[in-house]
Amino acid sequence: MARYMWSPWHGCHRCSPGCKNCYVFYLDKIRDKDANIVSKTKTNFNLPLKKDRQGNFKIPSGASVATCFTSDFFLEEADAWRDEAWQIIKKRNDVYFLICTKRPERIMQCLPLDWGAGYENVILTVTCENQQMADKRMPIFLTIPAKRKFVFVAPILENVNLDSFLESGQIDEVSVGGESYDFARECNFDWVKNIYASCKKYNVDFDFHQTGSNFVFNGKRFKIKHHDEYSQAKKAMEYLKSSEKD
Repeated sequence: MARYMWSPWHGCHRCSPGCKNCYVFYLDKIRDKDANIVSKTKTNFNLPLKKDRQGNFKIPSGASVATCFTSDFFLEEADAWRDEAWQIIKKRNDVYFLICTKRPERIMQCLPLDWGAGYENVILTVTCENQQMADKRMPIFLTIPAKRKFVFVAPILENVNLDSFLESGQIDEVSVGGESYDFARECNFDWVKNIYASCKKYNVDFDFHQTGSNFVFNGKRFKIKHHDEYSQAKKAMEYLKSSEKD
């Protein structure tokens, strides 16, 4: 499935340990921007509705859209713009919108009036970078109605046990990733393997989407270039699956 990015607004505020080395703040600093300033995107707010010269949507039918990954969809500053964003999401019911948040406590009050049990084309996702955040956010997240729910353990900062939440049967996928760039904290493959085992136990899909820049694999530390983090994670996934057969 093709993956696209859509940022209807940009900027965020650090709110938990996983935010310490946030890539948005890192990249904005390089560009001499203040990532704490939350602003509506001027040219691409309606990106999912934009068409090319042939009249085709620039984001094609069936695509997956990573939504608001340079901010948080449920930030208070975005309250004035969110209804319009929901309308765009509803109109493009032929694509899947992946919405990730560190603020599950704000989800219920920010859902559209016709949400019901959830939009078919929306995947709600919560980030749990350590056990403390998992224990804090997951009980709230499990009370939210949604057609599909994912968990991002990213950037993973320690071993995280999700068993008590996965056994609910509500979580469709867990995706794990390490931290990137100069000051990245380690992503230990042993932690990844433990979450993988939990997902297998409860029949939940699993994805290791990036190693991070500071990757510990079988006791050895590797400094991974950012553009290689995704391909190296795929190799690690292949290793996990092949190890099961041995």
